[in-house]
Amino acid sequence: MQHKILPANIALKRAYDPPNEADGLRVLVDRLWPRGLTKKAAAIDEWAKDVAPSTELRKWYGHDPERWTEFGRRYRAELKSKGEALEALRSKARAAPITLIYAAHDSAHTHALVLRDVLLGPDRHHLDGASSELRAGRTLRQGVQQIPGLLQLSQPQSVIGIA
Repeated sequence: MQHKILPANIALKRAYDPPNEADGLRVLVDRLWPRGLTKKAAAIDEWAKDVAPSTELRKWYGHDPERWTEFGRRYRAELKSKGEALEALRSKARAAPITLIYAAHDSAHTHALVLRDVLLGPDRHHLDGASSELRAGRTLRQGVQQIPGLLQLSQPQSVIGIA
């Protein structure tokens, strides 16, 4: 029996954000290397080009939020043929934290969100029928929960001395 992947074990991060130890294994999930970024600055441990959207899909999407839902559907369809590469990432995420690294400016509409949900399993598909605002809010909450130091702030705090 395979163990379930903890959602906290798959984080997302822009390639241009500084790396830190909490990232765990840093996996670049773009087909193209991030523009203007040196290999040293990127601190990429693995480059998983095979799970990136196809060139055709990437060009069709063009990071147009109006195409986000359809992009997610098409990208999921592409990922169905990437079983071996996906299972390799799942195996790593079961063992230790990994961070999916992407270059897109729009963190609410990046393929890394779709990939993360696919890696976590079928109950994690949030694209179908969800509004852009809901997806963006979820992305922001995920980011806050994964930033060391802010996690404690998200926990309920008790107030002493107030009736």
